[in-house]
Amino acid sequence: LVREVDAMDGLCGRMADLGGVQFRILNRSKGPAVHGPRAQVDRVIYKRNMLQTLQTYAGLDIKAGSVADILLDRSTELDEQALKRLASQDSTLATSSATVVGVRLESGEIIRARKVVITTGTFLGGEIHIGLKAFPSGRKGEAASIGLSKSLKDAGFRLGRMKTGTPPRLDGLTIDYSRMPKQLGDMPVSPFSFIHDSVPHANDQVVCYQTHTTPAVHDMIRANFDQSIHIRETIRGPRYCPSLESKVKRFSEKESHLIWLEPEGLPEHTSTVYPNGISNTMPEDIQQKFLRMIPGLENVVMTQPGYGVEYDHVDPRELKRTLETKRVTGLYMAGQINGTTGYEEAAAQGLLAGANAGLAAVHSKAECESQEAPQLTLDRSDGYLGVLIDDLITRGVNEPYRVFTARSEYRLSSRANNADLRLTRRAAALGLIRDSARLARLDTVEADMAHAQA
Repeated sequence: LVREVDAMDGLCGRMADLGGVQFRILNRSKGPAVHGPRAQVDRVIYKRNMLQTLQTYAGLDIKAGSVADILLDRSTELDEQALKRLASQDSTLATSSATVVGVRLESGEIIRARKVVITTGTFLGGEIHIGLKAFPSGRKGEAASIGLSKSLKDAGFRLGRMKTGTPPRLDGLTIDYSRMPKQLGDMPVSPFSFIHDSVPHANDQVVCYQTHTTPAVHDMIRANFDQSIHIRETIRGPRYCPSLESKVKRFSEKESHLIWLEPEGLPEHTSTVYPNGISNTMPEDIQQKFLRMIPGLENVVMTQPGYGVEYDHVDPRELKRTLETKRVTGLYMAGQINGTTGYEEAAAQGLLAGANAGLAAVHSKAECESQEAPQLTLDRSDGYLGVLIDDLITRGVNEPYRVFTARSEYRLSSRANNADLRLTRRAAALGLIRDSARLARLDTVEADMAHAQA
């Protein structure tokens, strides 16, 4: 997905290359169809480069503020009963009953807009869980978006709840790595962006380490299931990267689960380590105790506890292929609000929704209604973003959705290494490619391929 975003001139692949501190190709022992580029990225470098790029991006103005309400123009005013009937309408049959005209900030300021894209992440009605404690938030230390949930309900959208979680953060200076297997980065590295041949930190990649849970850890988790309100089956969490509680519960016969200790950046920027594989919502004291039962973590200091997040999402069958909503003309949605999970899924949807909102904004209402205005729409055969969109709008979701190679019947031709050949020309035809060097590079690749095939 990141390669497909990059092929259409999105930023996240380039930023990952500039801030990447370890690069690996997963599944390298298998065929190219399932090769998965992966990078550990320094948070400080990534955020700095991304902010700098956005602040100087031609045609883009950034305004900070919290959106409390979506402003709609209805052809007729609807009473409460009419709104209830609207909300009960089948998602797949929903039709437009309003047009977006802007947003209202919590400050009361109104921003007028013909097109609006909502990318709320886990903040929409977000609630954090640590043990038996629950409080409104979308991410530790940041406020949830409560008013926007009500605004969407009032517009007729049916909201569901999903949950995800994050592991505790550890002080890497208190970890004993001496008994742990190392995981080194690839050399040479494989950049995410098609316009990069290498990356700045290719020669000083960080080392990741492997450890594992123990039977004692599992016993402690089992003994404290009643100490977490997050463990309930009524709200679905991600099946493919489950919490530690879920793994202990679901795979009770297993005596250990792998944990990857991943530095969050270069040593000069942070000593924080992300223990991939032990996302959990246990009380803080329980987390500290079981962490010290893990080999190599006997003296570890936890700098932030793990926690769970519950949040609202919209049934993605409410969406068109452009990610415009069927109920509200001019309103687009991308990311977790559509029932997906993962940064890459969110980035890919954001590009598609943003591109279509922009394309529609510069064309007349008549052109858009007659579908004469250009649109960025992708089929399953076009790539993984096409698979993602098709799955969402036709099947809906009953758990947080992630993309895997197994989801695509075209995975032999939709490889990570040919996203530019599949998508760059299409994006250029819509005016999405700003970098002429990208097209020149693609010309060279296509000429070399034609020469090799001659």
